[in-house]
Order: sequence, then structure tokens, then C-alpha cells
Amino acid sequence: MLAIELAGGATAAEQVMSRVSLFRSATTLGGVESLVSEPRLSSHQQLTADEQASMGIHEGFLRLSIGLEHVDDLIADLTRALEP
Repeated sequence: MLAIELAGGATAAEQVMSRVSLFRSATTLGGVESLVSEPRLSSHQQLTADEQASMGIHEGFLRLSIGLEHVDDLIADLTRALEP
């Protein structure tokens, strides 16, 4: 499990979520495939922005669950998704 917070906030998170191809969007993180989740819009959406922030869940925060794909493919996928 890996968590990242992108400097570009919600816009950057939405960009990465729309650009990854190996990582699948998921509301729960468990399985053999790599998954990505944006907690502020999924698992923690019922909380206010202040409640989310107090828990360290800010705009741009993503959770990644690394699966069985080859590490080079996953790195390439994330690199491509993070390009401006």
C-alpha cells in the first residue's frame, strides 16, 4: 500500500486518475491487480473537508495498492500519468 499527495491538489489527482491505464480505479483496495483510490471522493466522502484534512486526507491525496504487474510497467504508468 502506498499513499501520495500531489502538489496540484484535486486537479492533479483527477488527472492521474484519468491517465493511469494499469491501475484500476477502486473504492476498496484489495486484490491482485494494482488499484488507485481518491479517498476524499470515495471512502471518506461522507466527512467534511475539515474532518478529512484533520485525518491527513487533502485534495491531491491518492492511495495506491500495488498488485502483481511488473514493477517497470507500474512505474511507467505512473510516470506517464504524472506528466504535465
